[in-house]
Amino acid sequence: MSTVTERILARDPTLWAPGNVSANRLGWLAVTDRMRDEASGLRTWAESIDRSKVVLLGMGGSSLGPEVLRAAVGSDHLIVLDTTDPATIASIDLDGAFFLVSSKSGGTLEVRTLLAHCWERVPDPSRYAAITDPGTELAKLGAERGFSRVFENPPDIGGRYSVLSYFGIVPAALLGYDVAELCDGAASVDRDAAVELGLAMGEASLGGRDKVTITVPPAFASFGLWVEQLIAESTGKEGKGCVPVPTTEVEEGEDRFAATVSLTRAGQLGAEFFRWELATAAAGHVLGIDPFNEPNVAESKANTGRVLDALPLPEIAAVAPAGVLGWLKSTVVPGDYVSLQAYQPYGHPEQLEALRRKVRDHLGGLAVTAGYGPRFLHSTGQLHKGGPNTVVAVQLVRTAPSAVLAIPGFPYDFGTLIAAQSIGDHESLLAHGRRVLRVAVDDLSAVG
Repeated sequence: MSTVTERILARDPTLWAPGNVSANRLGWLAVTDRMRDEASGLRTWAESIDRSKVVLLGMGGSSLGPEVLRAAVGSDHLIVLDTTDPATIASIDLDGAFFLVSSKSGGTLEVRTLLAHCWERVPDPSRYAAITDPGTELAKLGAERGFSRVFENPPDIGGRYSVLSYFGIVPAALLGYDVAELCDGAASVDRDAAVELGLAMGEASLGGRDKVTITVPPAFASFGLWVEQLIAESTGKEGKGCVPVPTTEVEEGEDRFAATVSLTRAGQLGAEFFRWELATAAAGHVLGIDPFNEPNVAESKANTGRVLDALPLPEIAAVAPAGVLGWLKSTVVPGDYVSLQAYQPYGHPEQLEALRRKVRDHLGGLAVTAGYGPRFLHSTGQLHKGGPNTVVAVQLVRTAPSAVLAIPGFPYDFGTLIAAQSIGDHESLLAHGRRVLRVAVDDLSAVG
């Protein structure tokens, strides 16, 4: 076993930058042992739940892993709700649903507002379960309301490393996965090979090949959502970072580092999750940063709070969609990457991917990433603000709210909330000297 591998597994804090938070963030290294021990009990619990419709309320690490697990088996029984877009939220039929409320901190604004929406319509505690850290407000609320179950996760696991803890394993059980198989897969990973991948990724970044092109089989395209968060939020610090570009087709370039995800069946996800967690921790060692903190994520949250505290919303100039490609062509330089940030309704991921490829091809193969807001604020948002100043951000906002939907107990509605989140992040990007174009558009195919 290599020295770096041994030090990671021994939880040696000196592997990473001084002052790092690894002391309370490395529980993911052994959590599968506990989950495997609980596999039978989790299956029994899951079988006691009406799983014909499960709505998961979460953001970031609480939602992206479950979405990968859902998509890998093609299930339409689990609905991952991780947006504040009013049209998307209003489109979810809550009749007969079981709700899984998922938040490490227990105070995530998006989860709180989504829970308020669902609870007003379905105030039946027997149809709710929560996953959170011990002692959080969500844990207390679940106990007070009498939720059917409150899963208290080991607190020494960060959100983006939590997919093999309760945050991913409970949804997996509800989806009918063999939990023991997922855990055994993680245990079987070649630790040295995973660490070598991360070391090579980190060295490539320092050498100018910082765009990590991760080719994923089309049937597992959603894996890109999870691995993108893991790498971006972990490594985008102190002007450094690895820029993940998940894709289902090979992309090449002088600034690219190529990696491949080999998946043929859903049961292999446990191994692939753990492989990339180890690799990302190793990349953080090479970069000399703390791969377990997320200093710039809180920044956009705070900006959103200030915008909401000072309603009405400020007017932010936005251009028409027709000139986007021309602006990008005149703005980007070699070594840049484009981030398409769609504050739009869910339901048409193929349109966003088509736009990503359109921009990529127009710019001669430049690295282009795309994500939905506010989802990406809890993932790649850290990289855009804390990583190298090579991002060219395009905010794709609605010309008007997609729907009108009140939030019970809050002084604003969902349309106002998602608009405030886009404005707050716009302020944050500008404060870091990032190049940003704000575009008012309701149909992504109109971007040209």
